[in-house]
Amino acid sequence: MSKPFRRILLTGAGGNLGRRLRERLHAFADIVRLADVADIGPAGPGEEVVQCDLANRDQVMRMCDGVDAVLHFGGVSTEVEFAPIMQANILGLVNLYEAVHKLGIRRVVFASSNHTMGMYETSQRVDAGMLPRADGYYGLSKVWGENLSRYYWDRFKVETVCIRIGYCFPEPVTHRQMVTWLSLDDLVELLRRALVTPRVGHTIAFGVSDNPGRWWDDREARHLAFQAKDSSAPFTVDAGQRFAFPPEDDLSTFLQGGIFVTTGPRYPA
Repeated sequence: MSKPFRRILLTGAGGNLGRRLRERLHAFADIVRLADVADIGPAGPGEEVVQCDLANRDQVMRMCDGVDAVLHFGGVSTEVEFAPIMQANILGLVNLYEAVHKLGIRRVVFASSNHTMGMYETSQRVDAGMLPRADGYYGLSKVWGENLSRYYWDRFKVETVCIRIGYCFPEPVTHRQMVTWLSLDDLVELLRRALVTPRVGHTIAFGVSDNPGRWWDDREARHLAFQAKDSSAPFTVDAGQRFAFPPEDDLSTFLQGGIFVTTGPRYPA
């Protein structure tokens, strides 16, 4: 069976999700180009490995040359001081989209974050048509990235699916993780739909499995025809008391961003 692409690029291949996705992406392309700022070791069969600093425009141009689509998981993925976020998530994304535009790449899947909406209350059901309410510098950088990708769609017709990824680890262990959990299988299927759906324009989708008590409504991404197959519900049987609610005076009790709403930004200028 032929694969949808000849060559795709995965940035952030050395990160938590990049490492777990590595083997799964071979179903999408004959060659998977893996890129990271760190050394991720040698390429395996059907792979290419590139070491790239996203803040270096020339390196990013070489990284993107010859690929048919980009899965952008690179950059800073936690709440830290602003300077590294600016270099990787802001300057780095400008460099990426300039390369994508100049090289004629027509499809990007951008790993955005649920922290773009982290200041909404847990009692609210959020959809992609609502105004972003980021919970820190990291979330703000993802809001900016979503807007940048929209600009490249409006101006240059570069299509992007922005995925506001939830908690994508093997097992949820808190109440918030139960609500926001995204299984690896569901993430891979969402990536597949983001890559192969014929026309996506600029789409914002929520990356979440079919969990109880969902906070996010994916009505704006129905055209992707993504159907989650997994749910966090079975974990309640094994996890027992680990799924305790935080204290009532903890902001993460009623704000969707969880601990991110208490950790930043609190840094000197």
